[in-house]
Amino acid sequence: MTDLSMANAAAHAPLDIEAIRRDFPILAQQVNGKPLVYLDNGASAQKPQAVLDAMDRYYREQHSNVHRGAHTLGDRATSAFEGAREAVRGFLNAASTREIVWTRGTTEAINLVANGLTGRLSKGDEILISHMEHHANIVPWQMLAERTGASLKVIPVTQSGELDLDSFQSLLSEQTKVLSITHVSNVLGTVNPVAELIAQAKAKGAITVVDGAQAVPHYQPDVQALGCDFYAFSAHKMFGPTGIGVLYGREAVLDTLPPYQYGGEMIERVTFEKTTWNTLPYKFEAGTPAIAEAVGLGAAIGYLNSLDRKALEAAENRLLALANGLVDSVPGMAVIGTAANKVPVMSFKIDGLHPSDIGTLLDQQGIAIRTGHHCAMPLMDFYGVPGTARASFAFYNTEEEVEQLFAALRKIQRLFV
Repeated sequence: MTDLSMANAAAHAPLDIEAIRRDFPILAQQVNGKPLVYLDNGASAQKPQAVLDAMDRYYREQHSNVHRGAHTLGDRATSAFEGAREAVRGFLNAASTREIVWTRGTTEAINLVANGLTGRLSKGDEILISHMEHHANIVPWQMLAERTGASLKVIPVTQSGELDLDSFQSLLSEQTKVLSITHVSNVLGTVNPVAELIAQAKAKGAITVVDGAQAVPHYQPDVQALGCDFYAFSAHKMFGPTGIGVLYGREAVLDTLPPYQYGGEMIERVTFEKTTWNTLPYKFEAGTPAIAEAVGLGAAIGYLNSLDRKALEAAENRLLALANGLVDSVPGMAVIGTAANKVPVMSFKIDGLHPSDIGTLLDQQGIAIRTGHHCAMPLMDFYGVPGTARASFAFYNTEEEVEQLFAALRKIQRLFV
């Protein structure tokens, strides 16, 4: 076999899910006397040993503050920190690390942009979002509209949980100054046609923002191909640590925004008469950054790069297909969000059971899901429910775990309905 054919065979070899699961120590434990079945990945994914080791090594061998330490540890810390920024740049296919800003997460990243646009909008301008947005992609734009007199317009969703593209066409106009849209819905799992939406919005001169929090665990976005001005995500949803996220900003647009916070690191020069700002990306990174967390995110990207992302996507699609096929086995169960193109997220309700009761009863059987409104109250209102139960799968989940979920749901339904 030639080297090329061996490489092709390796690329298409079946995934060893059990080996992958061993990379995630937390999955080996028991909860309430049962093996843990972790199906709350949409809220926060688990961390591979590579991430835990990288953060531990940083604290044991590299820790110092970054950028200006005139000593070896300072050089090590800065190298690890900026190396993580380069890893993010490569992951997103950004043109430069100047376009990669560290934030505390998706929420802060969107707030940074919304606050930075305050001076650009006025009465008569419009901000366009969708009905399926997370609160983090609703409230900052509401506040921007309040500050500026602009109007907030909302793209409707269909009953199946897809954007109403005809309504989008009618809402988009010369008055649209901002389009901020989720790449993937955290409730519905719907994958939106963001490249198409961005192209149309840019043709109207709008600034385009993408909430990528739910996309990056499943896909590797190419921001240059998407053409967006801003793309935001959180590390903890893509197998990295909590407390850190990323704002990608296209340099020509990002550099026109004023700083979001003020203090150390983000300055060029300070006098009592005037302060000038540092260059990108440091202009937006006031204070001591989350250094270990950045290192952890870099390690998470490295871990994902070591795997066949297409094979992981296929494995997740099989999990979702299996789950969809088992819905009818639970009397009274209905799925919220049945888009044709979606990630492995299943929001559901069961007649006669409150979502929080479903979550509690599943936990007693070692199965972790999320319940409630999922920070998407307007979407819950659209579907006429107070909340849903949500099972969100990752590539380290197994078909057996999907079957365990549905066996547990059938047991709950029999006992309590």
